[in-house]
Amino acid sequence: MDQKSILIVDDVETNIENLMTLLEDQYDLLAATDGYEALEILEEEKIDLILLDIMMPGIDGFEVAKKIKQNDQIKNIPIIFITAKTDESSIEKAYEVGGVDYVTKPFRSKEVLSRVANHLALSEQQHHLEYMVNQKTKELQELNQELEDTQKEVIFTLGVIGENRSKETGNHVKRVAAYSEILALGYGLSQKEATMLKEVSPMHDIGKVAIADNILNKPARFTPQEYEIMQKHTIYGYEMLKNSKRKLLKNAAIVAYQHHEKWDGSGYPQGLKGEEIHIFGRITAVADVFDALGSSRIYKEAWDDTKIFELLKIEKGKHFEPKLIDVFFENLDTILEIRKHFNDNK
Repeated sequence: MDQKSILIVDDVETNIENLMTLLEDQYDLLAATDGYEALEILEEEKIDLILLDIMMPGIDGFEVAKKIKQNDQIKNIPIIFITAKTDESSIEKAYEVGGVDYVTKPFRSKEVLSRVANHLALSEQQHHLEYMVNQKTKELQELNQELEDTQKEVIFTLGVIGENRSKETGNHVKRVAAYSEILALGYGLSQKEATMLKEVSPMHDIGKVAIADNILNKPARFTPQEYEIMQKHTIYGYEMLKNSKRKLLKNAAIVAYQHHEKWDGSGYPQGLKGEEIHIFGRITAVADVFDALGSSRIYKEAWDDTKIFELLKIEKGKHFEPKLIDVFFENLDTILEIRKHFNDNK
């Protein structure tokens, strides 16, 4: 173990010499004859403990201690006041300004040696505990990040699986995720909320994994009975995710459940209206419909942009929240760039 270093601060040379004679066999020693010199040494040298006199010219020991405690780089160095002052108020003030101990002059050699050793040991133990806490905190943060990254990967992968079952590409969920983030930011949500929506929106159609292939991939219009079954993918997705205690999956459950609700209350599965629909559901609805209309499906050809934009405007205030349609067109250039980047033909 490295030898500990002690700074002795006293304006009387004899006092410094006596302490050095006592401590020099066990510790590395530095000395200062006033407070300003002591503070300069503390800025330049690694000090493990300070023996500090109170009555000194310039600034006294109390002021030196206060300045030390105000400096984040040196504030944890233990300070033992060693002084001729024996009054109760001085002792109380010494502890108030951050001292860990108080030794009166003339000091007893064994007492000084014992107190110095004890406080160095306590400081070493404190540093070790802080190191262990920091290490464990770092490990916990890394584990939490790994868990969160795993959740994101699982969410995206399951979203792709859901889309693949309905003969759609993984790019659909990438586009919907990117559109959702742009719409969320344009709507006024925070970056944290927008990122959360981007991460969970790929799960919007996860309930499709529970829909039979002959319905999911039917190359023609659904019968009323088939449409009723198809609508249940929102419920199935919600049921899969709703019991998770993880924030990501809880939000994914909301998106899966509500992305087919409509602003005017005519959507499914609950018939929610207006702001009864979670903002994540309202945003995903716009992103999903825009992308679905512009993509070829087994039962339809892709629509051209003019026709899509016309429908979005018609459905403003009906299917979609009016503000979100405004945000969509305000950010149209960015949205079209996203579509180009994640083109299915790449």
